[in-house]
Amino acid sequence: MRTAIYVDGFNFYYRALKGTPYRWVDLHALATQLIKPTNQITLIRYFTARVKPHASKPDQHVRQDAYLTAIQEHIPCLKVHEGLFYSNKTRMPLANPQPGEPKTVEVIKTEEKGSDVNLAVHLVHDALTNAFDVALVISNDSDLAEAIRLARSTGKPVGVANPCADPNRKMTYQLYQAASFIRRIEAKHLKSSQLPDPVGITHKPSKW
Repeated sequence: MRTAIYVDGFNFYYRALKGTPYRWVDLHALATQLIKPTNQITLIRYFTARVKPHASKPDQHVRQDAYLTAIQEHIPCLKVHEGLFYSNKTRMPLANPQPGEPKTVEVIKTEEKGSDVNLAVHLVHDALTNAFDVALVISNDSDLAEAIRLARSTGKPVGVANPCADPNRKMTYQLYQAASFIRRIEAKHLKSSQLPDPVGITHKPSKW
């Protein structure tokens, strides 16, 4: 069966990869472990946004660029869809303000916009245009539940893979209810799904 994979990049990164040695992950190899052996992955859509240089993480964008270059070169059926990052100054309350001192502090708030909407739109569009026989969404974002239900209304099964390796962090109830089937991504899946180093002329970042 033609299988399409939809990866919520930041949800996947922060729930499964951050702080691990498995960030150089081969999405095709990973997804292959989560589907039936008789299924064939014909499309992977990866949804993310380009991070901006920041004083505290001056080379973060370089690492991201290397990864995006590597997966696009290594996985022919993969397409990257980019949202945007927005940064603005805002005031936030202090957790423990001291008597006589300000109760709020000015911070720079950075938000990623577009990835969840883009994923939802492409999932439903692909279902309606018969781009797959079965789909798997890698995310634990409950905002995607309605899109999954709409895609399933075309008669196609849509599963969800929970990127939280910690068994104590369960899939959101909304996704559990919406999905045709569920999977859990475990550390063993990530460990056995690493890209070669290098991919072409692109090397794995040294901090990874």
